[in-house]
Amino acid sequence: MQRIINDPSMVVEDMLKGFAKVHKDIVHVHPDNPRVIISNTAKEKKKVGIVTGGGSGHKPAFIGYAGKNMVDAVAVGEIFSSPTAKSFYDAIVAADQGMGVACLYGNYAGDNMNVKMASMMAEDDDIMVKTVVANDDVASAKKTDSEKRRGVAGEILMWKVGGAKAAQGATLDEVIAASQKAIDHTRSVGVGLGPCTIPANAKPNFKIEEGTMEFGIGHHGEPGIRVEKLASAKEIAKEMHDLIIEDLPFEKGDEVVVLVSGLGATPVMEQYIFFDEIEQLLQADGIVIYKSYVGNYFTSLEMNGITLTMMKVDEELKECIDMEVETMGLTQIGE
Repeated sequence: MQRIINDPSMVVEDMLKGFAKVHKDIVHVHPDNPRVIISNTAKEKKKVGIVTGGGSGHKPAFIGYAGKNMVDAVAVGEIFSSPTAKSFYDAIVAADQGMGVACLYGNYAGDNMNVKMASMMAEDDDIMVKTVVANDDVASAKKTDSEKRRGVAGEILMWKVGGAKAAQGATLDEVIAASQKAIDHTRSVGVGLGPCTIPANAKPNFKIEEGTMEFGIGHHGEPGIRVEKLASAKEIAKEMHDLIIEDLPFEKGDEVVVLVSGLGATPVMEQYIFFDEIEQLLQADGIVIYKSYVGNYFTSLEMNGITLTMMKVDEELKECIDMEVETMGLTQIGE
């Protein structure tokens, strides 16, 4: 694997330096912890703080969603590894303004443990922390074991809703309730066509044989539901659509937000081909697309593949989705 890096063991540190310089109009680095990125608007007005965090390698997630009306502070982990409890704690302190902090993150063992430790540290400082754990990946566990499901690209919609709710002046409980509703109404699934390689490793994390695809693959290469012969965009879209539709379930007359994300090596051109197939399927279902996003929103280094995320929306969620936002990963001006 050929890369444009210096020291493979310093990829995250080197990346963060460049990120902060390029996006200095949106974010800055914590003065005492280079693994915490803070929105420049975090304390523009008094509100509930929004914190997230996760492993690196998923750009623009997670740091790319720090900014106006979205995430206030982000804890940054090593490639595909949880941030430390100290980094989560520093992010929580940086985001707190006395109204409490909503920590919105994905369901991974390391993140669960470190957020819990950070929350206990924050409580010692009289900072109220409440959490919502994203578990939108339908392929990662049965619906009856939904608490075991991973959080994937649906986290972006959770951050969008939580950030908007906080910006509206909601209380901590109201922000948590809206964020929980957002992820409860969201389902995602991924398909992998090619593997990725952690920079410090000499070989790919996993294999996907030429001419095949792994349906339901995780963002770190976690095994999917099945390995299949590579299919057309129409066939892939139908299979992903069917799994998501049945799981919530989404029904005729529903309004949905659709988010299609490449996993790092999938051309945006192919993502639009895929979206067109999804739009036709939803139209046939009688499901209305309220808003759609297509692009590299939540990647996995250079993995080839795609994720499909759908969120069923009501008036409250639509109002939050429509709020303007300015981050590196998502900029939206009004409705």
